[in-house]
Amino acid sequence: MQDKDEIIESFTRLQIPSTHATVGLSNWIASQKDVRTLFVNRRLPDQGWSDLQIQHLLLTLATLDTNSKQSKSNSSRWCGVGEREGRVYSSLVASRHYGLSHGMGRSGDLMEPQPKAVGSSVLVQLTLILVLDALRRGSGLTTAAAHGILLPLCTGMSMALVLSSLREQDAKREGDNENSTKRNIVLWSRIDQKSCFKAVQSAGLTCVVVPTKRDGDQVVTDVDALEAALQKYKGQVLAVMTTTSCFAPRVPDQVDVVAKLCTQHDNVAHIINHAYGLQCAQTCKLINRACTIGRVDAVICSTDKNFLVPVGGALVVSPHASVVAGVSQIYAGRASSTPVVDLFITLLSMGLPGYQELLQQRRALVATFPDQLRAVAAKYGERVLSCPDNTISFGMTLDSLAPPQEVDEDEATYHHRISKDITRLGAMLFSRCVSGTRVVPRGVHKTMGTQEFAGFGSSTVGYPHAYMTAACAIGLTEPEMQEFLRRLDKTLKDFVKKKTKKQAPAPVNN
Repeated sequence: MQDKDEIIESFTRLQIPSTHATVGLSNWIASQKDVRTLFVNRRLPDQGWSDLQIQHLLLTLATLDTNSKQSKSNSSRWCGVGEREGRVYSSLVASRHYGLSHGMGRSGDLMEPQPKAVGSSVLVQLTLILVLDALRRGSGLTTAAAHGILLPLCTGMSMALVLSSLREQDAKREGDNENSTKRNIVLWSRIDQKSCFKAVQSAGLTCVVVPTKRDGDQVVTDVDALEAALQKYKGQVLAVMTTTSCFAPRVPDQVDVVAKLCTQHDNVAHIINHAYGLQCAQTCKLINRACTIGRVDAVICSTDKNFLVPVGGALVVSPHASVVAGVSQIYAGRASSTPVVDLFITLLSMGLPGYQELLQQRRALVATFPDQLRAVAAKYGERVLSCPDNTISFGMTLDSLAPPQEVDEDEATYHHRISKDITRLGAMLFSRCVSGTRVVPRGVHKTMGTQEFAGFGSSTVGYPHAYMTAACAIGLTEPEMQEFLRRLDKTLKDFVKKKTKKQAPAPVNN
């Protein structure tokens, strides 16, 4: 019943006036036009879709899979006798997944279409096209986003998968050459996030930590130290791993300079941890430049931190199709498509204007957030760390909150003693329903694997301030920002009051 006149005639026989039928049919035609535009143009819609439109498309795609039931009797046109036939016991679970239960990919390739899951395969490919469009036209990540793959993994595990793929490709290039040196070292520009270090370990590689250095308040890439490491481990380095989204006072690595170094030293691979950096146009521009002047193999981004979906997905983009293909082929088995479905729904709901509006809202808050945080800090003798190259995370010193050092007390003992006092501020904020802040005392030591990290939290040795951080990230609203500043002010006031009371001399009994 595709013919318009035939449909109107059918409605008329059901006692529906033709004028009414025409109105209803116009809505149906408009909805079908949006679907057709989506498949033909293969880009984010110019206007976000309604929930009803999105649900209708998802259910339509689900009917293309062989596990789709054709009637209430639970029967299907297909008779499946394999060990995996998309069977779902709970109707609640089936509804939650819109009937899409085959997942994504095949055992040999994560992006390979499934013969019995055409709808699921279409959804995966279409979501990838939409998210790459969001990167190019929304975030401004163009050169790096020539090719991509969606993974149902966290950012850290996605980095591990990329590293494993690079190792396999390197082994294929070397072939049976017995004289070749095994490349099993990853040079990692230090960033105190455990997932990065664990990603290297999970890939079965050796992590060599390249120290950072201070530039004023900022903690930046030590380019000289990285070049020295490339020379020291010449012929053994598989990849350099840099980061462009980080907590203050750490700022994004100089990925353009690093990319150039990689080409000059054995053309070493270079992967960038861009976890939540898509919201920062300045950093995306830096990555584009890195791809142009040097070597960038892969950029790994989180879906939840950038597109406001539940945790569980990542996007790997690359200027090179071969890198993406390698990652797709090394994934073991099929994968859950749940993170992909979440992203698909969100991207259609946003449309390009919705995503751009979120980015603009964040830029507007960034313009005022530091000054307002500075006003709170000044009330307690503190200041905001000057880190202009990091426009997502902001730091505020907490030096005056610690009790004074005893005359006969060494630095290590003092830092250990006051760390609990400093971190207590974080606990107080959390108990007042403030989440997301990080409180970093001085002199913290932490061991990961066999590596010891002095000054853990600040991504460098001997950072001279205790501090806290707060992020002005995508999705934050003006009322939330104002409420955070109000609660921070009150918490600092209570902290200082308790500290003063604790340090006051005990009353003398007469």
